[in-house]
Amino acid sequence: MTLRLITSPPIFPRFTCHATALPPSPQISTPTSISSTPQPPSLTCALHCSHFQSCSGCTHEHNLHHPVILDDAMNFFRRFGVTDFTFDSCNLWGWRCRAKLAVRGSSANPLIGLYEEGTHNVVDIPECKAHHPNINAAVELLRQGITELDVEPFLEDEGTGYLRYVQMAVTTHNTSLPAAQRYMSGKVQVTLVWNSRNETSPGSDKLNSLANFLWKKGGPRSRLHLIHSVWANFQTSDKNIIFGNRWRHLLGERDFWEHVGGIDVSLAPSSFGQANTRAFDALLQKLQKYVPYESSVTDLYAGAGVIGLSLAATRKSIKCIEINKESKVSFEKTVERLPATVDSSITWHHADASKDPFSWLVGSDVVVIDPPRKGLDTSLIEALKNISSVARKVLSSYESSNNVQEEKRPWILRANEASVHIKSKSPEENVPQLVPQTLIYISCGWESFKEDCKSLLSNNAWYLEKAHAFNFFPGTQRYTNVVTGSH
Repeated sequence: MTLRLITSPPIFPRFTCHATALPPSPQISTPTSISSTPQPPSLTCALHCSHFQSCSGCTHEHNLHHPVILDDAMNFFRRFGVTDFTFDSCNLWGWRCRAKLAVRGSSANPLIGLYEEGTHNVVDIPECKAHHPNINAAVELLRQGITELDVEPFLEDEGTGYLRYVQMAVTTHNTSLPAAQRYMSGKVQVTLVWNSRNETSPGSDKLNSLANFLWKKGGPRSRLHLIHSVWANFQTSDKNIIFGNRWRHLLGERDFWEHVGGIDVSLAPSSFGQANTRAFDALLQKLQKYVPYESSVTDLYAGAGVIGLSLAATRKSIKCIEINKESKVSFEKTVERLPATVDSSITWHHADASKDPFSWLVGSDVVVIDPPRKGLDTSLIEALKNISSVARKVLSSYESSNNVQEEKRPWILRANEASVHIKSKSPEENVPQLVPQTLIYISCGWESFKEDCKSLLSNNAWYLEKAHAFNFFPGTQRYTNVVTGSH
């Protein structure tokens, strides 16, 4: 296999800027009045945030539509032959629909926000410019509840207090509203991370009181109807982790649905979900263009299978591989809500994609990888780089078989994929396509991606076709790439 570069004429990257201002958050009456900072002008791509420099969430105050890292990306892809690289700046304010916030301070003066860079000192961030406005409103409601009910936030040095963290996730999936109104009317799922072993431990009365306060003031019978549901997570570890293993649904709807990529997606509080819902939806729509119809798709690092399932309508098979077993329930609920017209073979596997990676690659036309920020595991990189040797082995095995109809090959058994069917083809095309021809790499870790990409291209096994970037995290030096390669 030889290195192939795209030879389209050089052009400047195309930019799409959706720099629209958001209306202010719903107002919560609190014991101490907090004045709302003016929203940024619609024609200005600056942060205008009073927390900038003290809060670790945002690192860049100006030109949110053009992060500095973008120039590095343009040069990198041009060096490898991609001259039509595009960038979508997406929404610059109010984009974050999922937030994990530390709770510290005292019941009289709770601090709800992020750690100061390099410390465990929490910076209070009311009216955060990145947060969906209803997250900001829910934070203020929580602050009011902590104060009125005398709920002690967690004290790290002593290991005392009750409320350690809060996770807030917004669902904008409300089909009773016109599409244009759904985003701003999103409801907030609140998870209270409680410093106890379970719901019967000391302090459970405070937990229930706080949950009831949120539901009474922000539930469906309140003036605001801000809260979707309230959950508890129980965490007593002294390690630097947010969630424990025990979850409890307290109030509101149990199921949390979002609509992205053309499908309804179920996400549990423990599931990984993209923070920028609108940018993720744009990414999934773009992805549709690069996955051929009737192809077999393997989705590695799949989570609840959102990426793979968004492709299911017109693809032959979807196989999702995920190491977190908790994602299976969300996957199954999402499959139940797929349109009746979907006729793909769909499977989800609880497995580590880095263990015996060949077993997941064989049998696929397209492989989609969306790894953690650290990038790909070494074993998977090596398997992808040696894909040509796999092709030779597959061809040799096929030629030694006679009149094979229902294939029972070792690689299919190792993948636990009982529903793979090899269709009969014309004599000119009677060799089954059993190794992927297209690799789609989705990444939110630019430095790790560059290293992985250079490694995959180093032996000419793959070449780059297209690269797109989405501004998933305005105000930071991070965005998400979608890179398509072939071999």
